[in-house]
Formats: sequence, C-alpha cells, structure tokens
Amino acid sequence: MIPTKILRAVRVAPVAALMGFSGLAVMPAVTAQHAQAQGPASVADLAERLAGAVVNISTSRSADGPSSGRVPLPKLPEGSPLQEFFDDFFDDEPEAERGPRQAQSLGSGFVIDADEGIVVTNNHVISGADEIVVNFTDGGKLDAELLGVDTKTDLAVLKVDASQRDLQEVPFGDSDRMRIGDWVMAIGNPFGLGGTVTVGIVSARNREIGSGPYDDFIQTDAAINRGNSGGPLFNMDGEVIGINTAIISPTGGSIGIGFSIPSALAIKVVDQLREFGETRRGWLGVRIQEVTDEIAESLGMDKAMGAMVSGIIEGGPVDDGSIQPGDVIVEFDGKTVTNVRELPRIVAESAVGKEVDVTVVRQGEEQTVRVTLGRLEDSEKLASAEIRDSEASDDGETVSSAVVLGMHMAALDDALREKFEISADVNGVVITKVDEGSAASGKGVNAGDVIVEIAQATVSTPKEALDRLEELKGQGRRNALLMLAAKNGELRFVTLRMD
Repeated sequence: MIPTKILRAVRVAPVAALMGFSGLAVMPAVTAQHAQAQGPASVADLAERLAGAVVNISTSRSADGPSSGRVPLPKLPEGSPLQEFFDDFFDDEPEAERGPRQAQSLGSGFVIDADEGIVVTNNHVISGADEIVVNFTDGGKLDAELLGVDTKTDLAVLKVDASQRDLQEVPFGDSDRMRIGDWVMAIGNPFGLGGTVTVGIVSARNREIGSGPYDDFIQTDAAINRGNSGGPLFNMDGEVIGINTAIISPTGGSIGIGFSIPSALAIKVVDQLREFGETRRGWLGVRIQEVTDEIAESLGMDKAMGAMVSGIIEGGPVDDGSIQPGDVIVEFDGKTVTNVRELPRIVAESAVGKEVDVTVVRQGEEQTVRVTLGRLEDSEKLASAEIRDSEASDDGETVSSAVVLGMHMAALDDALREKFEISADVNGVVITKVDEGSAASGKGVNAGDVIVEIAQATVSTPKEALDRLEELKGQGRRNALLMLAAKNGELRFVTLRMD
C-alpha cells in the first residue's frame, strides 16, 4: 500500500510530576495536521518517468464501407447481469457513420523497443485502418507500419521509424507476481485527453469476460475509459503488467471495473507478431468438455478437475491413439489443469512441435503419455469447432432415473442406419426412442443417437449395454458415463443417474 506519513501524538512519561507539576507533553498539533495534509506518497516521479513511452494512436480509413472498423461486443452468458452494462472500447462510433473520415484519436499504445521503434496496442484500436499514426506527448508524430495482429487476444504490434526521433521505451513486468490489492497505474488517452494518469489497485485476477478463447484478465479499479484501449497498466516499479482493453460501465465512463490483458499472456504473442507477423500456437487436436461432479464420480475421481476429451480431431497431433475419447487431462507439460478453461490457454502458449508429457485419467487410473504438438493456425476451422464444443458442453443438472434409463435400444443394422441417416463409420447400440421425463430425455439424448461406450467400455448390442449398466450398479455407481455418437459421427459424453 502507498505509505501515508502521519505523525501521531506521543505520550511522554510525566517526569515533571516528580517536581510537583502535572500534565502530558505532546507533539504540537499543527505538526500532525501538516503531515496528514500531505496524503499518500506521490507517484509524480514514476508518472513523469513513464509518460514519454505512452503514445496516442490515431487512424484514418477509406471512404468505402464502415468507418469504424467495428468489433462486436464480447458474448456474455445468456442472462448475465453484466450484459446491460458491458461497455468496452470496441464500439466507439455510431453504426450509421460512414464515408470519408479524418484521422481520429482512437486509443493508446506504448513503446517497448526504442531502437527498433516497436509499439504495442489493441487490435480493435487499429482494426480496418488504412493509415496509422503514432502521436507522442511532445506533439510529434510518426506513421506506423502494422507488423501483425492477434484477434484472439486483441493485440497488435506496430513499427515506427526510430531514426526520426529519440524514443523512450518501457519494459514488460511479470503479471503472475501481481497480487490482489497491489497498486497499479494506468497512463493513456481517455476521451482524447492524452497523457492522463490514474492510480488504483489490482481488484481481481483470472477474469473471464467472454471476449475470446484465452480470457485471463486482470481487473483493476484504476480509472480507465474509452481511449485508454491499448495503453499500459504499470506496477509501482514502472513495468507493464497489463494492457488495458475493456471496461464495464452503464454510462461509458469508468465505474472502477476495468480489464487488462496480463503481460504473461501478451509477451509471447507480441514476440511472435514481431518475429513472424502472426501467432504460432501449440495445438493438441482434441475436443474437450467440462468434468462435472457426476462425471468425476462415474470415473472414480476424488474431485471434478481437468478437461475431458470428448473427441479426437482426425489428422490432429493425437490421432494416433495416444489420447483417447473419455480421457480426462489433469496435467499438461508439468502444469496442473484444474478446469476446462485452462487447457486451451496452456496448450496455445506452448511451442509448435514441442514434445510434452500429458497426464490423463483413463479408466480410473492415471497415465502419462508423450505427444508432439501441432500448430493451431494450420487447423483454424477445427480449432474453432473445439472452442465451441468446450463452451457448449455442460452436462446440466442431475435428473431422476427410469427403466433402462428411459432409452429404447436396438442393434444397429442397415435399416436403422437408413432410418436415422447414421454414417457408415458409426458403430454401437442405436437409441430408437427416449421416454419423456426420463433420465436420458433430461440429458438431451435423442432417438438416432448411438451408444458407443458405457463407462469407457465398448458396447455393440443392447445386451452388452444392459449388462454394463448392471455391472456399474453392482459396483455401487450412481452415475453411468455414456459416449454417444451423432448420426455424422460427432462424439459427446453424458452422465445418467441410475438410482
């Protein structure tokens, strides 16, 4: 905490009383009042030292098409209390404004390499721009070249001609060392008021606001507003530990809820954009879903953790059987995977082509397999499907059971394949009917779904399915984990109560 210099009244031993006098000796009141008036320790020296490295980014766009380069608001969960008030910096201009535009101050940025002229900002600040200009605090300006952008983290790297002027740079710090309550300082260009300094604390960490697959924001109450986008969030050592990106506000102004991209995430992206002009993220090639309490119990796990593999992407890095559907990934390259959100971020931060150890829970036992990572960008469409699956695969609430769990099963023959249009490469037990109000109905099981596995054991006939369910009941299991295949072969897992 910023120290506050307060002189307190000091009680002095009444030595004078021994001489027949009474009373206490105290510090003069005027001295204490003067000290209190000084307030918290000043950050003026720190702000003065850093301000020269923070820049204003302005852009111009052609007359064709929208002038604003609008980026849609992050998608919050349906019914989120934040939806009404979510107001980030992506949407600064009225949609109707189109046509020729002059250069406008859109956001902030900061110099990280004075010799090379490297400037970091947000992607949405420069999105759709034909010309980008970096404006300095002394009134100077330089045209900027766009080296690369990353839409997933909303970062952009620019380059200016460093020979044209002396530049001041600021270093990245370690955001992982920041604690809730640590003091931070933002410098930027809110509402076009360049060189604005605000101070606050780290309010929270690891915030997810629905803006991308790798959300891991620092939340701060340092006042940041429209125009602060792309500007730095400093620690008290003058290091950039965050890049200001979004706010929540009912009015468009700061209410003390702002979000910054942590430097631990930004550094790797910035380095890749500088070197390659694009990102090169690691890729595992699996579809994943949340491990619920029911799934954990059905697998004999002590608690719900990790990420369950619901499918293997054909041609992906682990399409060799090293990782299988039904595996629960609990550790990746030495890092514990506590929930389904963490795995995509950890994998993406890994180097393409790196060999890593992956610890999985398979049929109740932990195993470690070694895999070589592919490149996410080479399979972007498949990766997008992976993200959608991981976001949409929550198994829902516990429901009561029914006879055979409400499922009418049959052997999968040619007639049933034709009736339900089931792909030829799908094998298992077909569900021909689902009773209303049953456990299966409550979990979204439909006629035409094919049971491929029950509790990680393959089934191919109705009898095998029934025997497996009875076996699980005999083991005292209350849940059955089913792997279901859709008619096109896409796999998913559901858990059904058996009591």
